[in-house]
Amino acid sequence: MPQPLRYAFLGPAGTFTEAALLSLPEAERIEGVPCSSVPAAFDAVRSGECDAAVAAMESSVEGAVTATIDELANGEPLMIVRELVLQIGFALLVRPGTDLAGVKTVASHPVAEPQCRRWLGRELPDVRWETAASNAEAARQVRDGVYDAALAGAFTAARYGLEVLADGIHDYAGAQTRFVVVTRPGRPTPPTGLDKTSITVGLRDNHPGELMEILEEFAGRGVNLCRIESRPTGEAMGKYYFFIDLEGHLADERVAEALLGLHRNSANLRFLGSYPRADRQAPTIRHGTSDAEFAAARDWLSAVRGGNR
Repeated sequence: MPQPLRYAFLGPAGTFTEAALLSLPEAERIEGVPCSSVPAAFDAVRSGECDAAVAAMESSVEGAVTATIDELANGEPLMIVRELVLQIGFALLVRPGTDLAGVKTVASHPVAEPQCRRWLGRELPDVRWETAASNAEAARQVRDGVYDAALAGAFTAARYGLEVLADGIHDYAGAQTRFVVVTRPGRPTPPTGLDKTSITVGLRDNHPGELMEILEEFAGRGVNLCRIESRPTGEAMGKYYFFIDLEGHLADERVAEALLGLHRNSANLRFLGSYPRADRQAPTIRHGTSDAEFAAARDWLSAVRGGNR
């Protein structure tokens, strides 16, 4: 029998990250390893304690999960090998016998509160919201009497002996969270034709138009960007790097050419992985930017250099 895979995740048991892990096709072979934070989960992979880690990357409501992005950008290199998207719905979890009138404090992960802010303002206008390391940690603290209620998945209630006082809590119907699976660096996953590539890149000297020059590396080669976000480097005020998701795979000529241009003309380019898109959406390939057209252009150049026009 194959040895179980060890996957780190933001714990304790009962988080949405664990739910994402359990949705993986290989979940039956996975031993989940709960960690206290995203950096701790990634360090478990870096040290070899775990084979991979699952982490939230982006919320359709709140945007980037900055702890994940910054750890991928600044920590010892890791590589994204898969993404998955999970529908997110919250429940208000309480100790048995608690009613809404008895809820004075509500705890959750910081990303959860903005997704439920209007509901809280309507149903619990005087409640005090508290931050927890994860939604499941908030539930555990409710069990232990630290807080009155937690915003977490309804599936978390049974783990901590809590009751669901209200379910289906959200300000935005259909909210989703994107998760990534990361491993130690290695050969990228094979291209599928329905792929995404993630990178981080910095400014070399912050001259006028430098961001435009970065974007032109993609535009000139027909590479569509799914997302670009600036994040502080931590070095000084006004120092930023960019996290970029783009359509295509490192094996695609247009993507490879764009990254070569970035490597020449920008600073601190870090390849974070090429991997199948969760939405299975095909990339837009503009005329002149297919692999065949790049190959034809190279053949033409070789012929010209060889005097065979």
